[in-house]
Amino acid sequence: MKVLVTGAAGFIGFHTAKALLDRGDRVVGLDNLNDYYDVTLKRARLERLEGRNGFLFAKADLEDREAMADLFAREKPDRVVNLAAQAGVRYSLENPHAYVDSNLVGFLNVLEGCRHNGVEHLVFASSSSVYGANTDMPFSVHHNVDHPVSLYAATKKSNELMAHTYAHLYGLPATGLRFFTVYGPWGRPDMSLFLFTKKILAGEPIDVFNNGNHARDFTYIDDIVEGVVRTVDTVARANPDWDGDAPDAATSAAPYRLYNIGNNNPVELMDFIACLEAAIGREAEKNFLPLQPGDVPKTYADIDDLTADIGYAPNTPIAEGIAKFVAWYRDYYGD
Repeated sequence: MKVLVTGAAGFIGFHTAKALLDRGDRVVGLDNLNDYYDVTLKRARLERLEGRNGFLFAKADLEDREAMADLFAREKPDRVVNLAAQAGVRYSLENPHAYVDSNLVGFLNVLEGCRHNGVEHLVFASSSSVYGANTDMPFSVHHNVDHPVSLYAATKKSNELMAHTYAHLYGLPATGLRFFTVYGPWGRPDMSLFLFTKKILAGEPIDVFNNGNHARDFTYIDDIVEGVVRTVDTVARANPDWDGDAPDAATSAAPYRLYNIGNNNPVELMDFIACLEAAIGREAEKNFLPLQPGDVPKTYADIDDLTADIGYAPNTPIAEGIAKFVAWYRDYYGD
């Protein structure tokens, strides 16, 4: 297949593009290489893809309507994995317009490209952040998610609604994946594992929000990518039993599906830090702080649907995953 992967120089996008190339697919990788975080890291990821047979890089902004239309018309991808977005809950409080430009306008351009060019299946990144003020655990795709607590979350919920509309109106098969705290080698510098590792190695204190009373469904990148690729291969179908009198939020009478993609095993933040301290071989100095605006105390993914439909089975223990990240970090940065 020819697969368009947006956000190909990003964390999940890089690993997804690599996995698709490894199995023989052709990959068109799109990225704008913006400076939300270290562009050098993005370029280093990209360099490992550009030397591969079957990979083509296209630099463009999702919100550039003409560039996106030209790319779709020229490359005619069979399937699309949309992983490009303005990420980050806290940054959405500082620069909300960036989220509207990339996550709403940009996503519309992706949908239009799929619609007009016969794309067989769109897989797009949503987020566990859509659960917002929900407290019923584990989070289920069958739950209502109408109470986001950040603009980032609101844009991701909007993506789900937009994709469903295109599935309904134009028969575009679309699958949304709600990612739960992805970590691992080549990870994002704005995520806790990267920040903690950098500061501990530098002998600096780490900021521990909500006084450490956090739990996250940390999910290792290899497990995530396996789930993404399996989802690409499993084209969304209509649910023949869908009932408008008792609507199921995760399916539709249109070819549309929503799934959680997580580890189904929340880890307490203090246990997470303990695993990191063990991997580094040094205890962290901790600066305990209150809960940040837009943040939630706990995430916990119900992955039953994804397991049933594609055989998704994450199996990387947290200590193993953290150790692999620390080994990569030390090798990459020479610490």
